[in-house]
Amino acid sequence: MKFKVEAECTPEEARAFLGLPDVTPLNERLVAEMQARMESNITAMQPEELMKSWTAFGLQAQDQFRQMMQAVVTK
Repeated sequence: MKFKVEAECTPEEARAFLGLPDVTPLNERLVAEMQARMESNITAMQPEELMKSWTAFGLQAQDQFRQMMQAVVTK
């Protein structure tokens, strides 16, 4: 036997009916915290800052690779 039940209700009503907690305040706090962190780190997302960090890492990797190759050749 199969039967189908359709209920039209809001998310709040569904949570209350199923006995689930209302996490709206927690969600709002988490979203606010994420926004604050993103705003504080927005300068790191600037193209100039990204290129500086990528270039610095790239140069270090190139130097390390060159040193490794020199060590292999001198042995």
